[in-house]
Amino acid sequence: MFDTLTESFTSAIKKIRFHDDDKALSKALVELKKNLLRADVNHKVVKELIDKVQNETKANGIGKDQFLSALKSSLYELLEIGGSRGFVFAANPPTVILMTGLQGSGKTTTTGKLANYLKNKQKKVLVVAADLQRLAAVEQLRQITAQIGVELFEDENIKNPVEVVNAALKKARSGIYDVVLIDTAGRLAIDEELMQELADVKKAAQPHEIFYVADSMTGQDAIKTAEVFKEKIGIHGVILSKYDGDSKGGVALGLSSQVQVPLRFIGSGEKMEDLEVFLPDRIVSRLMGFGDIEGLAEKTASMIDEKQAKKLTKKIQKGKFNFNDFLEQMESMKKMGSMSSIMGMIPGMGNMSKAIKDFDFENSSELKNIKAMVSSMTLKEREDPDLLNASRKQRIATGCGLTQVEINRMIKQFKNAGKMAKKFSGPKGMKDLQAMMGQMGGAGALRR
Repeated sequence: MFDTLTESFTSAIKKIRFHDDDKALSKALVELKKNLLRADVNHKVVKELIDKVQNETKANGIGKDQFLSALKSSLYELLEIGGSRGFVFAANPPTVILMTGLQGSGKTTTTGKLANYLKNKQKKVLVVAADLQRLAAVEQLRQITAQIGVELFEDENIKNPVEVVNAALKKARSGIYDVVLIDTAGRLAIDEELMQELADVKKAAQPHEIFYVADSMTGQDAIKTAEVFKEKIGIHGVILSKYDGDSKGGVALGLSSQVQVPLRFIGSGEKMEDLEVFLPDRIVSRLMGFGDIEGLAEKTASMIDEKQAKKLTKKIQKGKFNFNDFLEQMESMKKMGSMSSIMGMIPGMGNMSKAIKDFDFENSSELKNIKAMVSSMTLKEREDPDLLNASRKQRIATGCGLTQVEINRMIKQFKNAGKMAKKFSGPKGMKDLQAMMGQMGGAGALRR
């Protein structure tokens, strides 16, 4: 997700890696400035960052470690604008959130992503369809909420968004909901009619917080519109949408300092799972190519059932891992979002995220073939792969439209994966795995 920005920092670090003089520092700063401007970071933000890094590096003695330390602290200071992080729950539920933004910014989709994020945290969410301006908005929310299994409040007979909000809040208070997310109207541009409607809805909703959804694809314009919404309506945080489609990514670096409100979440893909909390210390670590193990652990924990994981581990240790288990794990992995974002969280593996940028569990042809193969098996065959003799494989191949050679190859891969999992599942195996991961991280650090 931060590939372009990370490359900006790593290329600057290379300029000072083996030298500790003013000339090397100057080259590193010139490289950093050039790359950040190319990444669409605001020129004032770039100048401020460069000055801080230069002054701090010189104060502590020029060298790679000092440069890294200065860069890290300066980035953190830039991103750490006062205010809440992630999602903050009100003392007395339901927590009411007003979702605002221009039409086309991804506001309605982001509302769905946020609802899905909260649902995964075991919260009861009510999404309110208060955007009555865009004809497709209510239908879009119907489809999204049905997909993620969250309740939607809508009323086709009500034509006034304030009345919709009042009715929804009445239901939320009587239905013991944890969170109410109100999707409001947007326009193609800021106008008085839009702002008045939002002001009326705000007065009726009395929200605990107002989120502004900014389209990353619009670059610096996203910051300008956020500033206007802050002035006219008041916002407590920004959610950047479509960040995966912004090849430069610089808007994330200067948004908080320029708008003076915290960046709360980033939408990094098209799936409902592709929403990440923006925590400055973790983001700085990822920007500099050091990964985010803590974030990865949290993401994994929220998607994987602990009892199920223990049960699966025992099966692996006994060599009983079967095709049903494999499909279950694939479904769990799909919920974690894109593979490239996961790789970006592992130290030393960030440079691999580009290589697998287009890979995802949903559309991988290989995984589709595996699913087709498993679907053509009987229940006994799924549970016991050893039953798969030549005649059974031929039947399966015919059933899923693949060749027997392809079936043999996938079954062999599955068995090899099972053996590898069994090898690493015990205490000794875990030590071997940790050592291997440590070597991979070390190699990544050397490359940096």
